[in-house]
Amino acid sequence: MGRMDSHGQDEQRVVWAVVDTGIGPLLLAATRRGLVNVVFHATDAVREAALRRLASRFGDEPVEEPGAPLLAEAIRQVRAYFAGERKEFELPLDWSLISGFNREVLQELASGVPYGTVVGYGDLAGRVGQPGAAQAVGMAMGANPLPVVVPCHRVVESGGGIGGFGGGLETKRRLLALEGVLPEPLF
Repeated sequence: MGRMDSHGQDEQRVVWAVVDTGIGPLLLAATRRGLVNVVFHATDAVREAALRRLASRFGDEPVEEPGAPLLAEAIRQVRAYFAGERKEFELPLDWSLISGFNREVLQELASGVPYGTVVGYGDLAGRVGQPGAAQAVGMAMGANPLPVVVPCHRVVESGGGIGGFGGGLETKRRLLALEGVLPEPLF
């Protein structure tokens, strides 16, 4: 068992599941506080590495439990998003994998850049009071532990370039096409 809190519940317990989506398998992981991690391309090796990172961060082996209430709801919302039926995620988020400036930028992104819109790296930096920090915003996007749900795919270069993406540019294009920002890829 992991560390217990005052209610005798496992404070740090991490549950996870893999959901198949239009951009490949996504690993979703949650703590009692909320969704804590979303990992792209969650085939065996990627999934194992992600679970090892979570185990070392939370001090306990994550448990595969797609029926855990928070995860079941996250899976439902992710499926609805990829089916074009949901435009925003309404899930409790656990921000404990990220802190400082990166967390501030990602929280602004999560609350302030709606479905079907994009924002420039520099614009987002300005919104958190650091107008010169476009590059740092790029780093924050790369460090996003909750991609798709915290929509780093909506951050693009001001000159019209698509910008980088942890999940790969093809994935970013597909997400932006799903939201109607880009035309659907032809193939």
